[in-house]
Amino acid sequence: MNVALGVGGGIAAYKSAELARALMERGFTVNVVMTASAEEFIRPLTFAALTGRKVITGLFSAASSEATLSSAIEHIRVAQENQILVVAPATADLLAKFAHGLADDFLTTTYLAFTGRVVLAPAMNTNMWNHPATQENLKILRARGHEIVEPDEGVLACGMVGPGRLADPQRIAELVAAGKVEPRRDLEGETVLITAGPTQEPLDAVRYITNRSSGKMGYALAEEAVARGARVVLVSGPVNLAEPRGVEVIHVLTAIEMRQAVMDHLNDATMIVKSAAVADYHRADAPKHKVKKTAARMSLELDPTPDILAEIGRKKGDRLLVGFAAETENLLEEARRKLESKNCDMIVANLVSQEGIGFDSDENEVVLVERTGETIPVRRASKRAIAGRIFDEMIRLRLALHASQ
Repeated sequence: MNVALGVGGGIAAYKSAELARALMERGFTVNVVMTASAEEFIRPLTFAALTGRKVITGLFSAASSEATLSSAIEHIRVAQENQILVVAPATADLLAKFAHGLADDFLTTTYLAFTGRVVLAPAMNTNMWNHPATQENLKILRARGHEIVEPDEGVLACGMVGPGRLADPQRIAELVAAGKVEPRRDLEGETVLITAGPTQEPLDAVRYITNRSSGKMGYALAEEAVARGARVVLVSGPVNLAEPRGVEVIHVLTAIEMRQAVMDHLNDATMIVKSAAVADYHRADAPKHKVKKTAARMSLELDPTPDILAEIGRKKGDRLLVGFAAETENLLEEARRKLESKNCDMIVANLVSQEGIGFDSDENEVVLVERTGETIPVRRASKRAIAGRIFDEMIRLRLALHASQ
């Protein structure tokens, strides 16, 4: 099947190269159409090398100083020879032009001539995405039957935090290959309790023990769950992340506070995902004043913090319980040990010693170790895409467990 890949002019244009490859891996023939603005961010040669096909960058052929009939109507040929038009990134400008039928370059004229399936993956500044004009344009395009791949939330190139990042290219390709991009509502009726981030265990009035967890995985899980229709309660340790829209967020500092918040909401939960990196030890008698530095050596007595995951495992009943295992070695052995000792249904295990994934990264690579005995590797992807895979497996796992009872 032929796909016309339209590339708009935004910082996310470089991700379109990965999308082109991902579509080709799924058996599509990809024909790239770039706007003039897109060429400022990525060169046509990149797409030509990836696809092995001509890249279209203008309405008229650059090979001749005179317009020819073939170049003048090439947008009609592209519209006829491709079954799907995917535009990624779809900038605010392109969305406006598509919505109102403006055609001043090859991509917009191709769009007007196109009668097949249209998939739009917007990417822009958060304020531009939230602007009433953009939202009205999206409403028009949805009503026209076009499929919108909602942007991800996170830190944008402009430094703002919020929705506007181009969705993960692998996810876009999967949605294109699936046949139709529709909001997944397979978690409707569920109440998902998620923990995220580190805890801070005081040593005195100004110092504390913590770890390197950023909370990004837990927040991605919350965003994915609420997008799929769940009621989501997120118990979050101290992080520097924007609260996900539509999620009830409870902020805590210590392991004891996190345990209390989790237990307060356990009865309502139907699924629990314990992704927080809770400190293992704390100072039970931490002084309320700052301890002054001296030349003498200091020793600290630390007591274990509450084992929240193990306590939930004892009380979970028929709830689905997922834990995380961040390891530096013996990944599968430690994941299986934790699965059994904490009475979990699934452990999401990852090697945090690998560079570029895990702590404080936007990407992850994990292995899902399930109570059924299955071990499922999930290759490197954005944490939002990983979150999607985790919930896919949770739904499938629950069906498998119920079928075996």
